[in-house]
Amino acid sequence: MADKIKVDPKLQGMIPALTKDEYSQLECNIRTHGCRDALVTWAEKGTLLDGHNRLAICVKHGIKYGTVAVSLPDEAAAEDWIINNQLGRRNLTRDQWQYLVGLKYNRTKKPVTDGGKGTAKGSVDQNDPRFTADLIAKQHGISAATVKRAGKMAEMLDADKPAKDAVMSGKRKISDVIRENKRAEMVAKLESVEVVEAKKASGLYDVIVMDPPWPIEKIERDCRPNQVKLDYPTMSLDDIKHMEIPHAKDCHIWIWCTHRFMPAVFDMMNRNELIYVCTFVWHKPGGFQPIGLPQYNCEFAVYCRFGKPKFTDTKAFNTCFSAPRGAHSEKPGEFYKTVRRVTAGRRLDMFNRRKIEGFDGWGKEAK
Repeated sequence: MADKIKVDPKLQGMIPALTKDEYSQLECNIRTHGCRDALVTWAEKGTLLDGHNRLAICVKHGIKYGTVAVSLPDEAAAEDWIINNQLGRRNLTRDQWQYLVGLKYNRTKKPVTDGGKGTAKGSVDQNDPRFTADLIAKQHGISAATVKRAGKMAEMLDADKPAKDAVMSGKRKISDVIRENKRAEMVAKLESVEVVEAKKASGLYDVIVMDPPWPIEKIERDCRPNQVKLDYPTMSLDDIKHMEIPHAKDCHIWIWCTHRFMPAVFDMMNRNELIYVCTFVWHKPGGFQPIGLPQYNCEFAVYCRFGKPKFTDTKAFNTCFSAPRGAHSEKPGEFYKTVRRVTAGRRLDMFNRRKIEGFDGWGKEAK
């Protein structure tokens, strides 16, 4: 019987694949109880519409099966039949179901050809996409807005076959695909040759990490004899406050500071019209402990924004992190690694103490 049934790869590809466990369970059931559900074929073509897995299992084990034929006028009608039949399955993931709803909407919606004219007042234009969305929404108990969103998702997946195959096999979620596409678009926009060259010419950056040379002196017990000053230049609070920050119209900015200079950071933000968002905390092994006070075993990277920059990734993106100490005022590599992962565009490390991958350096000790 198998040679009488044709399998069209295109039609078969419209059907969400079973997981390995689901296929194994189906195979076990058919071997134990036989093929109790008839396969559905397209009468005019002899092409299989439903039952591809059952057919493969029956042929493999020599098990008999029955067929039911449905009459359809053309391939478009056959595809519509498959979509509607699959939407009735109970084992679809939410993403698979959304894709099929969106595919159904995209296949049936048509633009209004008469510019809205020629339709009697109060009547419904059958070619109006809104009517199609409303109709599909009523069929499946959802809103028309949900149908239209599903249509956009389906268009996105149809334009990306690997992503579509992964979603329809249950290996990926549509939300992950959307997030990755947005990230790719954002990175492409920020790092295009034209944009980067324009920012180089104007000296502007999309990402800035600042470690201002705060006016702090060493405690005498930590210094060599007769040395109470730091080994590198410092700036006054007023100079730091009025320092120009070379940010682009949308810019991520981190400003490093200790407990003592936290108020000064906010003065700097107000002066430069930066918007405070949150504070990153670096938990250090050990630290200075003033008499009668707790040990200062952390430093802060105050995160603020100019404009409306977007992060490219927010997974495993935490405001608190632990990392070993380095040389004087040296910030941990783990921090810079995270910043590289979650941002895109032109990056600057102001007052940097060493060369940082993916950042331009600006400072006396920059290399």
